[in-house]
Amino acid sequence: MTLPLAGLKVLDLTRALSGPFSTMILGDLGAEVIKVEPTPDGDMVRQWGPFDEDVSVYYLSANRNKKGMGVDFRQPEGLALVRRLALESDIVVENFKPGTMDKMGLGYAALSAERPEIILASISGFGSKGPAREWAGFDQIAQGYAGFMSLTGTPEAGPMRVGTAVGDLTAGLWTVIGIVSAVVERQRTGRGQHVETSLLAGLMALLSVQGQRYLSLADVPEPCGNVHPVIAPYGTFDTADGPLNLAPATQQMWVRLCEILGVPQLTRDARFLTNAERMRHRHALKDELETRLKQRTRMEWTREMIDNGIPAGPINTLEDVFNDPQVQACGLVKSVEHPQVGTLRQVDLPISTSAAWDGTSMRLPPPVFGQHTQEILAGHGLDAATIARLLAAGVVHQAELTEVQA
Repeated sequence: MTLPLAGLKVLDLTRALSGPFSTMILGDLGAEVIKVEPTPDGDMVRQWGPFDEDVSVYYLSANRNKKGMGVDFRQPEGLALVRRLALESDIVVENFKPGTMDKMGLGYAALSAERPEIILASISGFGSKGPAREWAGFDQIAQGYAGFMSLTGTPEAGPMRVGTAVGDLTAGLWTVIGIVSAVVERQRTGRGQHVETSLLAGLMALLSVQGQRYLSLADVPEPCGNVHPVIAPYGTFDTADGPLNLAPATQQMWVRLCEILGVPQLTRDARFLTNAERMRHRHALKDELETRLKQRTRMEWTREMIDNGIPAGPINTLEDVFNDPQVQACGLVKSVEHPQVGTLRQVDLPISTSAAWDGTSMRLPPPVFGQHTQEILAGHGLDAATIARLLAAGVVHQAELTEVQA
């Protein structure tokens, strides 16, 4: 079955995480993605550990379903080659600092003048306007700047970053949405457009009710740890063998929770009659509930809570997650063969549709640096002699056969 974005050609000029994550999703959905990496070492994350068979796990996490080539951007002929590839693509994705593409002659005005239907997608740290436009786009800096860290953590520990690079990943997702929207628009108008987002904008779009609290009420939320900011009891509670998440979000669920725990008297306690009262006395309430919860294990309570209509679940380690029968039943992890690390397990595209495509989106492993250079150049009309000259001059890089095992 044909993948939904099959036929679209994407030139990936990105590095690190936000851009590569977005182009990986486009590749998962069927687009033909060519990842261009600068010589001599390629994408910066190839040097970031940990490593699997000397291959960066960081790189592996965001670069499947791409063909890769190495180019010396500093040589005029190398830059001209990148421009040629761009003008033969439907979509170009980049995450340089604002203005860098224009300096290289690859900005939207220059590309669209020759190819009006081209779509250029740009990701930056803080946007292309304003006093922070030149700031480097690193995830933790953006998490702090966008207010995310002020909402995460505890009053005692202070602000804390989210455990993954949520700013990078969110920007990548917004970029894909913008690109797909531009593709749909191009079907109507025949013209492309410049799609832009930033780590700052992407994170602010996820502030949700916390952002609205400030905009509507001038209320500045503080970090509240593992409890819900406006509902009690709702959060993390200790059991006999570890923490458990409970989410009795309604008054009816609150009453049922007390019945399950054998403490119906709490529903008549003046401190806990309403959600507003429970919020004011949430610490005392937590102590009362944990007295009962510590008598059984987290999975025993989880099963009983679920059976009685109370949302609940353990706080799993990643070992727990990847060995969990629910995760396995949903087929969320798939495998692809990598030329250096062998069988590579990865989290698959988390989308299923009624028009399923062969059970997985994984077709190509993350490329070795320069793995497909000659193949890509030949596919764009360069003859063997020209390719050989470019290789000899160091304009492009092709992985040695010893680097890529059969």
